[in-house]
Amino acid sequence: MKLLIIDDEAAICSSLQFALEDDFDVQTTTDPLEGLQLIKQEEVDLCLLDLKLGHTDGLQVLEDIKSIQPETIVIMMTAYGSISSSVEAIKKGAYSYLTKPLHMEELFSVLKQAVEFLQLNKRVEQLSQELEKRYAFEGMIGTCPSMKKVFELIDKVKDIDSTILVTGESGTGKELVVRAIHFSGKRKKEHFEVVNCSAIPEQLLESELFGHEKGAFTGALYKREGKFQLAQKGTIFLDEIGDMPLSLQAKLLRVIQQREVTPLGADKAIKLDVRMIAATNKDLKKAVEEGTFREDLYYRLNVMEIRMPPLRERRQDVPLLLNHFIAKFNKEMNKKVEGFSEEALKWLINYHFPGNIRELANIVESAMIVVQGKTIQLHDLPNRFIDETKAGVLRQHVDTAIDTLVGLPLKEIEEKVILATLKRNENHRKKTAKMLGISERGLREKLRCYKESGKTFR
Repeated sequence: MKLLIIDDEAAICSSLQFALEDDFDVQTTTDPLEGLQLIKQEEVDLCLLDLKLGHTDGLQVLEDIKSIQPETIVIMMTAYGSISSSVEAIKKGAYSYLTKPLHMEELFSVLKQAVEFLQLNKRVEQLSQELEKRYAFEGMIGTCPSMKKVFELIDKVKDIDSTILVTGESGTGKELVVRAIHFSGKRKKEHFEVVNCSAIPEQLLESELFGHEKGAFTGALYKREGKFQLAQKGTIFLDEIGDMPLSLQAKLLRVIQQREVTPLGADKAIKLDVRMIAATNKDLKKAVEEGTFREDLYYRLNVMEIRMPPLRERRQDVPLLLNHFIAKFNKEMNKKVEGFSEEALKWLINYHFPGNIRELANIVESAMIVVQGKTIQLHDLPNRFIDETKAGVLRQHVDTAIDTLVGLPLKEIEEKVILATLKRNENHRKKTAKMLGISERGLREKLRCYKESGKTFR
């Protein structure tokens, strides 16, 4: 946690930093204006603030801090303690009030209480936000059999501690499944921690997961708890687990087997009571065969698999999802869009959605921004969507045409193509020959043969 000390005596700043730097990321300043600038630039969890800062009133600085970062816990310090000044400080938002000379035992006690208070507030805020997400269930709307199976599995696993592996293509809503498991289960009141294994550099991922002690490596200026420790009694979500480096896979396997974690630079392991859920858009079985993912870790993670189906396998849910996202963006954009035109809806239902739910949401959001009336027309949809849909329809037509030719002799297929091309060019032989890539003389010979065999092409 970040602790800022603002006191006009440099010796006090130095002494407090030395005493507290093992437990906090400490910054000090003797200039209140510099202190306020630091609070504007980055999040500060705690602040020890002197009441008398030269010619500056500490109570005014307290007010300024609270106006910039209301959630920062401020503990006032003064050599001029009085009932009136302490009451005024509490009224202006101070958490507590200490008199100088400071008694270190009392300081540590107050700081410990302040940290617990801050953590409790953050947990309440987090739970409030997450419970809202629990009922939003964007992308988990569906009545098709494959989605019903997902809902049934969520209900079955929500209260057990077995490790779950959620699989599916990008954009199918894997994280929503994980959140639903956590926030509808017995651990819902505890922390939910997320680690994206593909977004964090390998050299930082180990510290992010397991934490580190001060001085464990170059740049480790203070002790830091890892995500496993932060998730105690709750759930840790390892997203994109298929991208985790092999070197860390072995360490993760040990954590799962031993149910304990050892921070970098620490000698003592910490026992864990954490529910682990992983997700991936990769084929982990194939990764095991290729040697990029440990087989023993795969089986440890895959106690129960929940597969999120791609949107192309659940087209019947597209209208439900469209209505959901229209309602969502109506609320966010303060609009009153009622739906899609018949033509636009037809294109959307027939689209293959390579980006799945995420792509569908983006298409609806884009259309909602540009639509003028209450109905989204085809021209309101993004150009890239129209272009991709046209290309898909063309490919479908080509595939259908090829299917009708399968099994025919090559000579007969050639005849069909030549006569169809001639008809398309309204019997213009020069254009037909050019389109087919043959000479006019060659075309005449082909047509003469067809005529002799009784074919007509007029």
